[in-house]
Amino acid sequence: MSITENVARVRAELEAAAVACGRDPREIKLCAATKMNDADAVREAIRAGVDCCGENRVQELTEKLAQNAYAGAPVHFIGHLQTNKVRQVVGRVDLIQSVDSLRLLAAIQREAARQAIVQSVLLEINIGNESSKSGFSPENIPEILGKISEFPNVCIKGLMAIPPIAHNSGENLKFFQKMCDLYVDIRNKIEDNVKVDCLSMGMSGDYRDAVLAGSTMVRVGTAIFGARDYKNLSAK
Repeated sequence: MSITENVARVRAELEAAAVACGRDPREIKLCAATKMNDADAVREAIRAGVDCCGENRVQELTEKLAQNAYAGAPVHFIGHLQTNKVRQVVGRVDLIQSVDSLRLLAAIQREAARQAIVQSVLLEINIGNESSKSGFSPENIPEILGKISEFPNVCIKGLMAIPPIAHNSGENLKFFQKMCDLYVDIRNKIEDNVKVDCLSMGMSGDYRDAVLAGSTMVRVGTAIFGARDYKNLSAK
């Protein structure tokens, strides 16, 4: 199937999942995870109607920006961001979804202040408490929000998570529900730079379950672009 056909199929499945749990399908945004896909593939996904594009690697983001690949759609950074690469991302993307530490938050604040802008971000939650993954623990979020006034050039728009790998449908529902509970809780926290409206969770293998649990954005790569060929991957 073509990228255009895949986007239509994913859209239909998102709509069906939303209707099944009594939600408005318009509440769910489709983010095309564009890692290892070239500018032409990204352009086709945008023409097919994805809501935004999500890039995992700084080098790919830089290259595709130079090629004007994201024209017509917002671009998000969804991969692990090193503090020494913050300058290459802040101000160049609409949303940084993967803020996983206070150290990174502080680096984004410094760069956003230097540029005299406010950078929108999501806080990444290590919802499965996995040692192999970065992110804040759910228990630390109240403390983080208590310090948010220290970062006036950063706007917290919500939460993001990558739960443990699921081998069967429904396995991650408990993690998605835990994320939704946390999301609802922090929406009640009122600060000048906390404007929570995004719960980013769900990928190609589990986006239906994520929608059933309350996700407002799914990050879909393989189901749109096909399987990635990691054999030809060079260091990014």
